[in-house]
Amino acid sequence: MDSINQLLSNLLPDLNWKVINKHLFYSLENLSMQKVIILILVSLFYQLNLIAQMPVIFGEKERAAVVDEILEERFEVLLPELMKKHSIQMWVIISREYNEDPLLKTMLPSTWLSARRRTILVFYAPEGDLPLEKIAIARYDVGSLLKGSWDKNVNPDQWDALVQLIQEKNPRNIGLNISGDFGLSDGLVYTEYQQFMEALPQNLHEKVVSAEPLAVSWLETRSSKEIELYPTICRIGHEIIDEGLSEKVIHPGITATEDVVWWLRDKVRALGLDAWFHPTVSLQRADPENFDHLRTFSKRPERQIIQAGDLLHVDFGITYLRLSTDQQQHFYVLKTGETKVPEFLTKAFERSNRLQDILTSNFKEGRTGNEILRLSLEQANAEGLNPSIYTHPIGLHGHAAGPTIGMWDQQQGVPGRGDYPLFYNTAYSIELNTSTEIPEWNKIIRIMLEEDGYFDENGFHYIDGRQKEIFTIPRKSPSY
Repeated sequence: MDSINQLLSNLLPDLNWKVINKHLFYSLENLSMQKVIILILVSLFYQLNLIAQMPVIFGEKERAAVVDEILEERFEVLLPELMKKHSIQMWVIISREYNEDPLLKTMLPSTWLSARRRTILVFYAPEGDLPLEKIAIARYDVGSLLKGSWDKNVNPDQWDALVQLIQEKNPRNIGLNISGDFGLSDGLVYTEYQQFMEALPQNLHEKVVSAEPLAVSWLETRSSKEIELYPTICRIGHEIIDEGLSEKVIHPGITATEDVVWWLRDKVRALGLDAWFHPTVSLQRADPENFDHLRTFSKRPERQIIQAGDLLHVDFGITYLRLSTDQQQHFYVLKTGETKVPEFLTKAFERSNRLQDILTSNFKEGRTGNEILRLSLEQANAEGLNPSIYTHPIGLHGHAAGPTIGMWDQQQGVPGRGDYPLFYNTAYSIELNTSTEIPEWNKIIRIMLEEDGYFDENGFHYIDGRQKEIFTIPRKSPSY
């Protein structure tokens, strides 16, 4: 408890944390739960602008406790609701070591970095109000939440053990991770499917169904603890960008865009975080080149020296506590004598802020991604914004499962993934751009923005705010 008091006292020295903790943690004997509450408090303080520095980042042991707390809530509270919602009584997930179903990896405890041998997880929802049964057809317990039920001495064949369980429970259907539209819910490999179906008695084959709706819901739905912790994770991403795209790192005439990219990678590694994609840093400037940064990724220059007067763009994402961020922002390198961003760039930036507003105003439960895309583009085109929208779900993966709202090369809609509807308690990266003709530069520029947000019964809101103006280099610390 003394270490907790010290941690909180360092964050907010004006508050008497010994007194607060006496009441807050009086009945909490589980230290991992205390750490979850600390993260929630820190997240709250950031939202109230009471802390203006990099959030505390836990070490591996502390992170493991938080990950397992979140996983327990997802198993005990979320999963039973989702299985009932999608009318799947038994969900069978099968993977072999190092060839894991991407969904299975979201269900492994913090100390399991991969499956072991062949790992089979079975979730069974009995009729009535009986609790969900969580079973591992494996030689080992899978953490503390799934007990291993395969005794090889009693039943030497793992498939026979699984079939015996299925026959004992006699579910009305058996969901497998097979999907044509969503890769993240299509994780059952052909060999495992083939062997399972060979082992399953013929009279049970008709019970096998695709678990796609359940799998997508499991991946896209955020639990209450994840919702409370996400602002801190997004703040960490913003703070890394804030430092990397600043005078602390960038020296005009010397620093290259590629140098900033690798600074970001090094910073992520130094903080003990993960980058789920290689970041990009690009620039637009007043020169004869009219380079389309969005549409020609493979031809994008790797090394450009940053100069005064450049408009910089960064695309960056991290993963922490199994949750991902995806953020794009813009920065202007001040020329000698300049104190603010040129007005023509400010107005171009405002157009993309407006497109964000249009898009998120069309978030309505039950609308498909394609419907949201169509409505938003119609309104934005009517306002002359020259829009492009390519928004995606985010959460346990960067490009996560759920409704796809456009792709940069599919502005007419995305078959399959775009036909999936919007549900509450889901998170999205609001990714888009507007094109603006800049006479001062004799070219068209794109303002490409991306910020993470959350959708629930109260509507849409940004998890850690959004960029509302182009930041300058050098500058004061931005406020979100």
